[in-house]
Amino acid sequence: MKELILLRGLPGSGKSTLAKIIGGKHFEADMYFIKDGEYKFKADELKRAHNWCAIQTQIAMVDDEPIVIVSNTFTQEWEMKIYYELAELHGYRVHSIVVENRHEGINEHNVPVDKLEQMKNRFEIKL
Repeated sequence: MKELILLRGLPGSGKSTLAKIIGGKHFEADMYFIKDGEYKFKADELKRAHNWCAIQTQIAMVDDEPIVIVSNTFTQEWEMKIYYELAELHGYRVHSIVVENRHEGINEHNVPVDKLEQMKNRFEIKL
């Protein structure tokens, strides 16, 4: 069975690190902002970054990659909808994993504290 793993969590929770440990094809919207090996975030390009991430995921699925991992904050259910649709279209089983920062992880992209608090307050979990 082909697997799609959606890693959810706040910045600094360890999503990217966990994705590397699991292995497989890994994508995240933040990868869009890496230019010449340097992270250059532009808020006005965030939607484009998420579209890029979904397209890269679809390409990996078309290529029948056995394990595809997407690590984004995914604070709300609707943000994962496109990935569930892609998984169904391409025959992938979906695993949604919430990653918690229990290891004093570092917020590598320096997301402001007030933005972290907003993300935390809107984080939805479907049980």
